[in-house]
Amino acid sequence: MSVETLFTWTFPLATPFWLLMIFLPGWSWTRRIMSSPWVPLLPLIPYFVLAIAHLGELWTAVSRPDLGVLSAFTGTPYGAATIWAHLIAFDLFIARWMYLESREHRIHPLVTGPILALTIFLSPIGLVAFLLVRTVRIRSSHE
Repeated sequence: MSVETLFTWTFPLATPFWLLMIFLPGWSWTRRIMSSPWVPLLPLIPYFVLAIAHLGELWTAVSRPDLGVLSAFTGTPYGAATIWAHLIAFDLFIARWMYLESREHRIHPLVTGPILALTIFLSPIGLVAFLLVRTVRIRSSHE
């Protein structure tokens, strides 16, 4: 399978989970599916294929935090695709936690949905936005 194909399929492998969390958050099957810790496994498939094929280069890039080495790795198609798959899987992992927390703390889906959408594109900002909303919700429920 080509690097281009693996890159192209990474996000579509995660998309059904995002769609469930954003558009069908109250559906019983969404909760059942998202309760599994294995949700990020699908977008990790391209990661593992790429990581195994380029383990030496990947290990060099991550074992020695050096901007030049990391830049060289991500400057290759396989390096960029590997990091992309890593990001997609971990964004989904974070979003899964946010979804489950929003259900537990009864944060309205009209609040959570846009934050999850933001998390798709800018996960650190989405995470901080969710943590703020979650904190306010928890504090207001204890008053």
